Amino acid sequence: MIITRPRDPARIVENLETVGARSVFIVGCQQCATVAHTGGEVEVGELARFLTERGYEVSGTEVSEVTCHLAHTRVELRRHAEELSTADAVIVLTCGAGVQTVADAAPETPVFPGLDSAFLGNVIRNGVFEERCQMCGQCVLDLTAGICPVTTCPKGLLNGPCGGMWDGKCEVMTDRECTHVRIHNRLKAQGRARSQGSSIPAKDYSVKLKPGSVNLRAQRERARRKSGGDR
Repeated sequence: MIITRPRDPARIVENLETVGARSVFIVGCQQCATVAHTGGEVEVGELARFLTERGYEVSGTEVSEVTCHLAHTRVELRRHAEELSTADAVIVLTCGAGVQTVADAAPETPVFPGLDSAFLGNVIRNGVFEERCQMCGQCVLDLTAGICPVTTCPKGLLNGPCGGMWDGKCEVMTDRECTHVRIHNRLKAQGRARSQGSSIPAKDYSVKLKPGSVNLRAQRERARRKSGGDR
């Protein structure tokens, strides 16, 4: 899930002032932002009270089912067409993907983020999150026993440990076990430790293009046409 952090409320107010907004519509998300306690019903209500206390009118709110889903968000915002029409600005309590989706769904109104996207995180338990994947596009978890060295090693080393490891501990985060020690121990416990001197090849970062895009519909259509053409 995408982990988000609340923005400084002063910056939100500053954004509203740049467009002279007095009426605001607020959007949250039932998915990641709700789990992270940054953009669910509770947080949307808190922001609405904060803005009301400072003289703004909150024309309406919507906590979308999946805010980054453009088609769904368009439908959900259409139900609030009247409230949106009276809003001078929209504040979105979601990750950056959700903010951009709302901006696309309501292009006639200034849309501002109310959160900062922090990282792709694992939920350890309620309210505790850890970054374990950077979505690098070239996963090596098959070689590292399901532990990502790119993300969980502070130096991002594919091969290690580095010379600063001491007694199995990381020299950067001294209270944490070295990622490469963890990888070695887990591989050994599974009976598949890498041979002495073997290493993971350096990543080819040229294949990680921005912005990423996947069109499953087009892929299925190409497969359908190919299948039909083979008959």
